[in-house]
Amino acid sequence: MGSIRRLESKGTLFLDFRYAGQRLREYTTLSDTPANRKRLQKALDRIEADIALGSFDYQKTFGKPLPVKDSESAAADEAEAPEATGKTSAADTPLFKEFAEQWFDEAQVSWRRSYSITQRGALDKYLIPYFGEKMVSQITKADVLAFRASLAKVTARKSSNTLSNRRINSVMKPLRQILNEAADRFEFTSAFRNIKPLKMRRSDVMPFSLDEVQKILTTARADYRNYFTVRFFTGMRTGEVHGLKWKYIDFERRLIMVRESIVLNEEDELKTDGSMRDIQMNEMVVQAMKAQYQATGKLSEYVFCTRSGKPIDNQNFLNRVWSPLLRHLGLEHRRAYQMRHTAATLWLAAGEAPEWIARQLGHTSTEMLFRVYSRYVPNLTRRDGSAMDRLLKQHISLAPVSGYVVPITPEQHLGLDVPTTNVSAQP
Repeated sequence: MGSIRRLESKGTLFLDFRYAGQRLREYTTLSDTPANRKRLQKALDRIEADIALGSFDYQKTFGKPLPVKDSESAAADEAEAPEATGKTSAADTPLFKEFAEQWFDEAQVSWRRSYSITQRGALDKYLIPYFGEKMVSQITKADVLAFRASLAKVTARKSSNTLSNRRINSVMKPLRQILNEAADRFEFTSAFRNIKPLKMRRSDVMPFSLDEVQKILTTARADYRNYFTVRFFTGMRTGEVHGLKWKYIDFERRLIMVRESIVLNEEDELKTDGSMRDIQMNEMVVQAMKAQYQATGKLSEYVFCTRSGKPIDNQNFLNRVWSPLLRHLGLEHRRAYQMRHTAATLWLAAGEAPEWIARQLGHTSTEMLFRVYSRYVPNLTRRDGSAMDRLLKQHISLAPVSGYVVPITPEQHLGLDVPTTNVSAQP
């Protein structure tokens, strides 16, 4: 794994990677700024991808032939220019807390705000308190496994349960990245080798039935009825709905343009690149949007908002609207995110094209669609194999055969008049 390094004498950046059995450093005149690091990282990613595919051309990329060095000359170069190579003995590597801060500063330029907050939390709450005073090269695999075991005993926030495997894996992820990056830069073996993530139980998908959707829409508070209609029949994520603005509603073309999101009560980027999409509004959603415009169109830039015009606070919605409504209707409690799952299963049940559904949900392929939702379709549509029966009955009308069938000779098959021997039918 290559890295973007800084030449201290000039304050400029260079590429440090391995190819054809040797360590290569390609120097630039770019100053050490987040923008330049991001720019070089993209170039390095392309180089390493080409190397992995076996299509990398060093001379074409850098405009010079690949240097050929024996082990003695390579060692001499490193001895003559230690500042340029950045080679450090394992005993001289930085403390974990120091390198973790450097890694965070370098990496966060490419992260969404919410992801940066999550990573910062893992560092401050778990990683730095546990590993902070150790040199990165002295952290062993046993240390990493002991740390993971300690996480399994931590009590989750607002719960008496311990941390889930999903949460433990999310804390271990930045640890893996930090140790692997340090190992690459300072040339030691990462303590994270051969440590696999904990297995996670698949999240339950519990879509609402059409009867349950009807109950919710007819019982919900009047000021939230349009909100529920949009969530049940567009499949938008929570942050996407709460961050939806009127400028992204196209009534003429009946489209909702998903462009922004609300995450941790602030505007943020969408979850993935594929999340930016245009959702087609059905008639119920169009009517709900028109009714909502009468209520908030002149009050706020947000489609769904508070009386003061601010976006809906998700925690307040869950505590004061969602949970009480399910209790009142006697429905099993489930996450509000199940409204998105409901939209997916209803589209599938209606026979919409899977590719179209995937685009509406912001998925880049139909893989997740079939893996997560397809098992709910038979219960919603009664399509449990009977479609094949109907097809066969419509197009194939062979009478059932009983008894012994007289074999047909090749001559008879060709229409030749050849007498056959009488054969008695067998019971």
